[in-house]
Amino acid sequence: MLEYAEPDSAELDSVFHALADPSRRAMVDQLSRGTASVSQLAGPLSISLAAVVQHLHVLEQSGLVRSQKLGRVRTCAIQPTPLRVAEQWAADRRAAWEHHLDRLGDYLAQQPPDQRRKH
Repeated sequence: MLEYAEPDSAELDSVFHALADPSRRAMVDQLSRGTASVSQLAGPLSISLAAVVQHLHVLEQSGLVRSQKLGRVRTCAIQPTPLRVAEQWAADRRAAWEHHLDRLGDYLAQQPPDQRRKH
């Protein structure tokens, strides 16, 4: 089982920054189905090849994507660990809020009916 350590803020910021752009999210989505060349990633997007390369640079800096050049073709692949870190961070926040809401529900259930506010 993968052990979870609280990510540093810069690592998490980098992942969320990379995922903030719809073009980069589309590339991550495409790469989640398998490796792709830069031109394959550019195909469904309505942006220039140069813009795709810039977006890939952001994804690589965040650790979400790794690329390698074989001959004249640059192939990209998803790196799942940064996604797992962001997913765990969000799950931790969700669990905390669910706990708070459960406690609120318990408190409200213990209140006498005449003290409950009716809408």
